[in-house]
Amino acid sequence: MKVVILAGGLGTRLSEETSSRPKPMVEIGDRPILHHLMQIYASAGFDEFVVALGYKQEVIKDYFLSLRATSNDFSVDFSSGNVVYRETPKLAWRVHLVDTGLSTLTGGRIKRLEQIIGRQTFMCTYGDGLASIDISALLDFHRRQGRLATVTAVRPPARFGTLDIEGDRVARFVEKPQTSEGWINGGFFVFEPEIFDRISGDDMPLEHDPLMSLAADGQLSVYKHAGFWQPMDTLREKNLLEELWKSGSPPWVKQSAAIPVG
Repeated sequence: MKVVILAGGLGTRLSEETSSRPKPMVEIGDRPILHHLMQIYASAGFDEFVVALGYKQEVIKDYFLSLRATSNDFSVDFSSGNVVYRETPKLAWRVHLVDTGLSTLTGGRIKRLEQIIGRQTFMCTYGDGLASIDISALLDFHRRQGRLATVTAVRPPARFGTLDIEGDRVARFVEKPQTSEGWINGGFFVFEPEIFDRISGDDMPLEHDPLMSLAADGQLSVYKHAGFWQPMDTLREKNLLEELWKSGSPPWVKQSAAIPVG
């Protein structure tokens, strides 16, 4: 099953980092957030990706073209031009990099991938958010519901830190926890191929007519994920993800498996 990652937006709210690269290429630790996101799927056994490109697509293309070389030792025989890699560890990913237009909106980007995806179920998410989501459980839920689409609902991060107060002192301070009320679109979709029939062209956002019409027709299931979810829309959120990575136990990484690099 293919996994679509929407990675073509301008990333204007993170302009400090995106003047020279697309937002999915902003690094958390020593790897782009795109790499972390793909590893979430790969750790569940889904390792064929279709990356919808747009803004500064050449940066993402260059990354994957050079990933094997930059992540491994190798020997070059200049007389023959042969390159022998000493691979450790090895990624088993298959990655399709597709130009979906500079100004195309999210629904239009998916529509442009119809030929490469074919008439089959596929997964899809945004290229700038990480979660501790169980991908296999999400897919099982979608199949049990039997609807055309499933969206993952998440608790949004709170805008401000929380103070637990005892008398006149703060007993506990929590920086930007997730709220306990309300659900929002967290990405991590599962779609049946009929989604293509609900997208008219490049100027259609996925979040408007396609999802709205599915909901109106009773064809949009919701998978509730109450665990960790964090977008990277601002420099503050990027720094938060960086600190979680430095902690040694980032919540989006299964602790039984390290992130392979190439």
